Amino acid sequence: MIEEIFRAEYGRAVSVLTRVLGDLDLAEEAVQDAFTTAAEQWPVKGAPPAPAGWIITTARNRAIDKLRRESKGQEKHAQAVLLHMLQHQPDEEVGDVPDERLRLIFTCCHPSLALQAQVALTLKLLGGLSTGEIARAFLVPEPTMAQRIVRAKGKIRAARIPYRVPRDADLPERLKAVLAVVYLIFNEGYFDKEALEAEAIRLGRVLAQLMPDEPEVWGLLALMLLVASRREARLRNGELVLLDDQDRTRWNAGQVAEGQDIVRRCLRWNRPGPYQIQAAINAVHSDPPTDWHQVVALYDQLLAHTPSPVVALHRAVAIAETEGPRTALRQVDALDLDRYHLFHAVRADLLQRSGEDPTAALEAALERAEHPAERDLLRKRLSLATADQQDHADQHEQDHQDPQPGGHATGV
Repeated sequence: MIEEIFRAEYGRAVSVLTRVLGDLDLAEEAVQDAFTTAAEQWPVKGAPPAPAGWIITTARNRAIDKLRRESKGQEKHAQAVLLHMLQHQPDEEVGDVPDERLRLIFTCCHPSLALQAQVALTLKLLGGLSTGEIARAFLVPEPTMAQRIVRAKGKIRAARIPYRVPRDADLPERLKAVLAVVYLIFNEGYFDKEALEAEAIRLGRVLAQLMPDEPEVWGLLALMLLVASRREARLRNGELVLLDDQDRTRWNAGQVAEGQDIVRRCLRWNRPGPYQIQAAINAVHSDPPTDWHQVVALYDQLLAHTPSPVVALHRAVAIAETEGPRTALRQVDALDLDRYHLFHAVRADLLQRSGEDPTAALEAALERAEHPAERDLLRKRLSLATADQQDHADQHEQDHQDPQPGGHATGV
């Protein structure tokens, strides 16, 4: 239970405390202390009636205690004023500000920070993701990501970056990072963290209200809705079900319709961007049978906007449907994505479809995959591939032992 509340409420609690304290480090430390206390007390005393409010109130009290201990000299007056504000602020006021998380996103996505640092820091503070989880999302080592987060927090503190949604004129320069954050939060909830997925969609809707004339905002919302629509069909008895094998009657028809409608609206804008194109690809998939030639054409556009090996990998999957697995395999083998488990999983599929042994690629994918459902699917594929290779080996041995048709018996 505590882990679920941590995932759902950590970011909100940090956002609320940051607004009050004006200090990211102090807010994060206080919230972490509150969850530590919850882990110690709740199993013994039971969870409170309003766990999220308890976390925020406890974190606020921890911050007050810390300020009291450290208050001295010329800081005393300022600290006393802040303590008075904290102590006399009603709990419901602290915890019931609907867009606190969006404020935190815009604070962290300040243009003075490097883009990857903006995204990484916001994921750490907003989503409560571990440094390891964020590092995997960026395909970099965990120590590298930890350094980025520390540097980003230090720069926010040193530059006194304000905790607020910026003026309208400042929104566009932060939009790219904000959209990346929301999408990565959504991806983190892809399998079994439905609260994160729902929160990302909520933030997408808030952004659409804040910036209604930005097609990329709507494109991201459409993309999330179309992908989320398949949640109920994505797992069957705990096992991952690939798109072609999903029961489409279990898709959320309302989310599909809304996503498709937004994609059509984006097309009328005629200002394509990466999220709109990805939404269009998912819209094609949501209207069976999939037009793979159209998917390839859309991936060509996406590569022009965001040339990356990950996009090229997904394009190769579509190429396999239009030009065959061998052509796709040549394209995949040219990519530098060894740390990415899907790279090896796609290679394994293409190798198998080309009549080659996929075992080594499946083993590499299994070694790098993190989620249990993905690992279970890869184990099943590996088991089948190993059995198939053994059958081929047995048949090869049998062919060399038995007399061939039309041959001659030895000694005759």
